[in-house]
Amino acid sequence: MDRPYDPIDLSSRAFWASTAAEREGAFAELREQRPVSWHPPVEDSLMPDPADRGYWAVTRHADVAEVSRNSEVFLSGKGVLFENVPEELLEASQSFLAMDPPRHTLIRKVVHAAFTPRQVRRIEESIKANAKDIVTEMKAMGSGVDFVEHCAKELPIRTLSDMVGIPESERHQVAEAADALVSWGDPVYLDGRNPLEVLVVNQMYLHQVALTLAVERRTNPGDDLFSALVQAEVEGSRLTDPEVAAFFVLLAVAGNDTTRQTMSHGLKALTDHPEQRTWLLEDFEGRIGLAVEELVRWATPVMTFRRTAAVDTELGGQQILAGEKVVMFYSSSNRDSEVFDRPEEFDLGRSPNPHQGFGGGGRHFCLGAHVARAQLRAIFGELLAQIPDLQAGEPAYVPGNFIHGVRSMPVTW
Repeated sequence: MDRPYDPIDLSSRAFWASTAAEREGAFAELREQRPVSWHPPVEDSLMPDPADRGYWAVTRHADVAEVSRNSEVFLSGKGVLFENVPEELLEASQSFLAMDPPRHTLIRKVVHAAFTPRQVRRIEESIKANAKDIVTEMKAMGSGVDFVEHCAKELPIRTLSDMVGIPESERHQVAEAADALVSWGDPVYLDGRNPLEVLVVNQMYLHQVALTLAVERRTNPGDDLFSALVQAEVEGSRLTDPEVAAFFVLLAVAGNDTTRQTMSHGLKALTDHPEQRTWLLEDFEGRIGLAVEELVRWATPVMTFRRTAAVDTELGGQQILAGEKVVMFYSSSNRDSEVFDRPEEFDLGRSPNPHQGFGGGGRHFCLGAHVARAQLRAIFGELLAQIPDLQAGEPAYVPGNFIHGVRSMPVTW
């Protein structure tokens, strides 16, 4: 079926190289006039498909929630990214993120069984200790350091390492590999390398680390999430080695990049809005819970996720055919004025704040949301206590349609 593409091109390289504020102008028009709109295939696709006619862009909060919660109609098993990823790489890199029931239900249950209250408490204690160490180390380096390199990147990888028991010798390379899986579209990062090759090599490395850990933990279980993961059983099922490896890749990427970006965007926002920093410091313990939700909404670290229509359906006044791609734009839904009062304002006391920074609800809501919140509470507590006059400089952004990435950002005090 031929249909005209929307005059606003959400698929172009130029659109995603513009600033978040510039993109919001396009999203605001779409939300108001064409909340579900038809667009050409994304430019610079990893695997261009001549048969790919395009996708539906979903920009309104209510419609994103509908797509998220109606997983019988809007499927994840065909892939959740803009790009067409080879099927053999899909489950290996995205685990249950790219699955539908009943398999998704079973594997998520097994993984959830490893997140016991005891494990969660242990994780939160290590997060607090790591946050304190990281800020102390950064402070010792002196003013002018890169916040991304010496703080935002550090807490997620140390948290992940403590959660699953990654040995010290592998931590740096695991962080680099996780970076690679979301940076293959960044020409600065690639530096002339083949993007598909970068993706495959780093995914294979993470699989190797996961399988080595799985063998060790089955033989000598410890007090870590990975030990619990390989032994967790639901309805007589345990995770197979390929499932363990795929989940480790998902954990490495999701656990590394999303929290890291929120830290960077959040510190820049606190610098640009000193009155909000003052408000938070007046009662940090009482206000940080609300503040974290606004930091996530403001940053929207994951900007898009895709589904595929299982049957002909209707959404936002548009007829969507079976097999057509539907892309949710969280950067837009988190600025929807039908849901948020003054959405363009950074307001740490915003309440209610039903942001979709961890997804729009439903079966695929972020399993690690509580870990991300704990990291943000801990790191901003330490930053504001240890370096109260900390100021963020201008960030260098990573172009792309998936992660709202900050490559580097100098800080002074």
